[in-house]
Amino acid sequence: MADESPLELFKQALTGAARAIAHEPEAEVGWTAEAPNVTGKSLRVPMPGRNLPADQAREARGFADSFALRMRHHNEGLHRAAMPAEPEARACYEAIERVRYEAIGENNFAGMRDNLAAKTTMMTRSDPISRAEHADDVPVQTALALMLREELTGQPIPPSAREGVEMVREHIESRIGDDFEQLAENVADQKAFRDLSLDMLRHLDLVQSEEIDDDSGEEEGPDEDGKDETQDEESPDQSEEMGQQEIAGEQGEGDGESEDTQEVEGETEMTEGEAGDEGEEGMMPVRPNRPWTDLPETFDYKVFTEQFDEVVEATELCDYEELDRLRAYLDSQLTGLQGVVTRLANRLQRRLMAQQNRSWDFDQEEGLLDAARLARVVVSPGHSLSYKVEQEQEFKDTVVTLLIDNSGSMRGRPISIAAISADIMARTLERCGVKVEILGFTTRAWKGGQSRERWLADGKPQNPGRLNDLRHIIYKKADEPMRRARKNLGLMMREGLLKENIDGEALLWAHDRILARPEDRRILMVISDGAPVDDSTLSVNNAGYLETHLRKVIDWIEKQSPVQLVAIGIGHDVTRYYKRAVTIMDVEQLGGTIIEQLADLFEVE
Repeated sequence: MADESPLELFKQALTGAARAIAHEPEAEVGWTAEAPNVTGKSLRVPMPGRNLPADQAREARGFADSFALRMRHHNEGLHRAAMPAEPEARACYEAIERVRYEAIGENNFAGMRDNLAAKTTMMTRSDPISRAEHADDVPVQTALALMLREELTGQPIPPSAREGVEMVREHIESRIGDDFEQLAENVADQKAFRDLSLDMLRHLDLVQSEEIDDDSGEEEGPDEDGKDETQDEESPDQSEEMGQQEIAGEQGEGDGESEDTQEVEGETEMTEGEAGDEGEEGMMPVRPNRPWTDLPETFDYKVFTEQFDEVVEATELCDYEELDRLRAYLDSQLTGLQGVVTRLANRLQRRLMAQQNRSWDFDQEEGLLDAARLARVVVSPGHSLSYKVEQEQEFKDTVVTLLIDNSGSMRGRPISIAAISADIMARTLERCGVKVEILGFTTRAWKGGQSRERWLADGKPQNPGRLNDLRHIIYKKADEPMRRARKNLGLMMREGLLKENIDGEALLWAHDRILARPEDRRILMVISDGAPVDDSTLSVNNAGYLETHLRKVIDWIEKQSPVQLVAIGIGHDVTRYYKRAVTIMDVEQLGGTIIEQLADLFEVE
């Protein structure tokens, strides 16, 4: 025990408390740089700093307490049976249920009350409600949950959300009547609480009046402790626990446990499956592989405003200390994979070096003495000495750009493997004298950001074109040594980074950068997991607007540009777009696929 670190001891204490609260002896607490969540009996909470700052430790306890209370007092079958279909109503439904089971703990345990308050304050600081300037900007699910929490526990509204709540309080209270009081009387009865919460959502015109079929809830009731033994591992509430904030990556560092990898993979499936369910970051874009339909040749892509776009270096998005923590977490997630990809990278290096091997011209009059032919001179002294001259094989000066999709659907294992593969490829190619640039693309906000606000202020003009704020990230410049840029790749682990993706403009940006390079051979590799998706743009333009633009950009590069273009699709068919492309269904194949594609391109003259 004396050799264990304070963080490990703290985790053991959290695990013991969680088991006691949940009445679950097999519950385990671990750290995560992803959204804190509960999967089965595994609880993932943000990692505090190494010296265990009191506020960060209390926040970690708050998440552990919340998840343990969920395991103890929440029946997932009963909950899902009446879940509304409308995204906004569903987000409210999830938030209200979380307030219920957390209120049970807050009202019965003073220590838990403080921990949960710290967790709520932490979440609220990065929720859109803290930035709201008008009532329309306030997320109704956040305001409703905070007001209900105030009623059920007496806890005040966190300072960062107070102004936002007051903007909508009168409107909400005028519609719900005595709903809060009725909910307060049924906190311990999930079914009654659920039915009353649905009534409240109807009063707010968030759901339509309809009969609720809760047969599945009756069949899958909780055990004697109130715990649902058939708790679904893909509960929407798991992603919603931190769906609206950006601090998980800032807090997390990772503890290298093997089950972390499995959890992140499951979380990725969950966030894709629960598209548009909750909050700012919970509004995950759907990434369909829609069939291509020919659009008029007159199609003209335009941008509503470029004022809020940014090209930013990784170090500008977070400080060096945070990058160190995120990089450590990335390394811990992929300890097993790194060795495999490194072996594959060594194979690529051998293939590249083979193309750079020097050859010799023999039987020359001068040069280096050919030692292999000295025996002939000894046996027959009449023969003259033989010389050889070194001749280098032509190997084109080369630069490679890796353009990585940083959208929300890459969250979890895909983005982790993309980051570590980019790291290893860059170091391998650098040893071979090949320069590498690593870029990423996403948006600054969900659902349009400041561009959409400007469009609304301008009276919603028709067909505005691209309607979101681009964020293009430079992780490593081509002339920058990998040892200096290595930690920058950890930024991809930051929870708030991954949002929506506008592939066509990102591809043009990366293409223009590599085209300006002096190297003879230029290779651009795109790593993505599907079609371009930006809900704000697609909601006010043709359904295929972004996809059409991407196809035109690809067609132009492939037919007219000296840049060699290749794409790797993760789980989605990108061969529909790119002539040279491969689709992998398992992200474990990514490292090997990158290597094979690069090796093939280097051999093409």
